Amino acid sequence: MTTYDTIVIGAGMSGVTAARMLADAGADVIVLEARDRIGGRMHTDRTAGFPVDLGASWVHGIEGSALWDLVQALEIPTLEYTVGSFQAGGRPIENFDGDGRPMDAARTSQWVAEVEEADRLLVDEIERSSPGDTYLDVTERALDRTGFDPERIDEIREFFRHRVEEQCGAWIGDLDAHGLDEDAIDGDEVIFPRGYDELPRRIAAGLDIRLSQAVTRIARTDAGVTVSTENGEFSARSALVTVPLGVLKARSIDFAPPLPEAVAGPIERLGMGVFNKIFIQFPERFWNEDSYVLRALGEAGEHWHSWYDVSAVSGLPTLLTFAAGPFGRRMQELSDDEIVADVVRALRDLYPDAVGEPTAHWITRWGHDTFSNGSYSHLAVGSSHHDHDELAGPVDAVLHFAGEATWGDEPATVGAAFYSGHRAAERILGGSVDLTRFAAGIRARERTPAS
Repeated sequence: MTTYDTIVIGAGMSGVTAARMLADAGADVIVLEARDRIGGRMHTDRTAGFPVDLGASWVHGIEGSALWDLVQALEIPTLEYTVGSFQAGGRPIENFDGDGRPMDAARTSQWVAEVEEADRLLVDEIERSSPGDTYLDVTERALDRTGFDPERIDEIREFFRHRVEEQCGAWIGDLDAHGLDEDAIDGDEVIFPRGYDELPRRIAAGLDIRLSQAVTRIARTDAGVTVSTENGEFSARSALVTVPLGVLKARSIDFAPPLPEAVAGPIERLGMGVFNKIFIQFPERFWNEDSYVLRALGEAGEHWHSWYDVSAVSGLPTLLTFAAGPFGRRMQELSDDEIVADVVRALRDLYPDAVGEPTAHWITRWGHDTFSNGSYSHLAVGSSHHDHDELAGPVDAVLHFAGEATWGDEPATVGAAFYSGHRAAERILGGSVDLTRFAAGIRARERTPAS
């Protein structure tokens, strides 16, 4: 049996990033991927003749972002689309009140100002919070201090709940009071008209990646590690585990000996959220040409509340909406027809007699995906930001972890996956990896004809 320098488990963004850096440094690396494709939770469907990103979609904040620097270095085209941070304002948004009536500019301006005031009070309440407080606890305290009328409080309460669902895939009462502390967006956000999975595919080009190799056991030995799959065993001096937190929480991989508390504890404490996407195409646009988002507030938006105009990707009128947290888990049990009908009904409440019959749709069910068991991690009650970074290990100097759940500064993002893969590669190599040279190496290989 061949002994490798490093076995990387998972060919998502963190896995291919680390594997590429290790291979570039001369290491003998193999990547074992359970799926029949690379990319992990970066999954682009091109069957319709244009890309539909069923997984990750955005770079969340390009200012000072090494991920954005890589995208630019690889000359990957992007479209500015700054609403992934669930903004109350700042971009053209068609707002509807709790009765489903369009809000004019004056009412929208008042709404944005009052959300900003509630957010200022919320920051103060988070700073005052005690261990065990939930995000629901601190939002209720902040709302109590606003002095707003009951109807406006209800609308902002719904806004806060949906913000947690969109950012974390979790119910607001399950998120720690500090769960959105690291959620700042610096600079514009962008999406990918050629599909986001172009990035991991180009990084992975030329690597030894074995698909359909679900890892079942990782044993630490005197010589390093032995990794077992249903198709055989692989040995190496070290291993990097980049599977999603949901897989670790499900104990789909047996670790021998068991993981120490320093790593097992964060796995237990951190949460894994569900965030599902519903893309629906229409025969013609029934919303304003310059609107980024259609948003129903209060009771009108209890379930389906925000629709994002992503028509620029396909050139066809297309809206993207989300079902996250408990609603997302309930939704993914329904049929496609039931889901589409419910979304269209909600839109017709806002745009009577204007919404045509959908011409196509795409629906995700990440909570049913056995290779992720959810969409991304969040700070559950009882966990802390330190848990994300502690999860990275290493264990016995031979077992490392990477992925969005292991990066405390901005978990639940592709950026976190990229940075954690970089960190893991540096730890395994015992030295630094220059990101500018990393990007240049990818471009150089692309210009060199295969022998």
